[in-house]
Amino acid sequence: MLIVILFLVWMIFFDANSYLIHKELDHDIDALEDNAEFYQKEIEHDKTFIKKMEDDDEMEKFARERYYLKKENEDIYIIENKDSVKKDEKR
Repeated sequence: MLIVILFLVWMIFFDANSYLIHKELDHDIDALEDNAEFYQKEIEHDKTFIKKMEDDDEMEKFARERYYLKKENEDIYIIENKDSVKKDEKR
């Protein structure tokens, strides 16, 4: 009985392939799988965005909204509401 107990203690705590090491490695694998899933979703999102940007009208709309680009001889007015303007924080 003593040998069995010593064997179990050795396998759980001290062996190179101990239960604690396996538990830590399983946790690392889960984290990496979560990262892979996140990046797969980001890749799909980017592919959709690239496909959408192939249309000239969508690209022009994106450039106008995001980077405030304009056509020649065209004026752009940016209207901001009082509650949408960032206030300077006093220290």
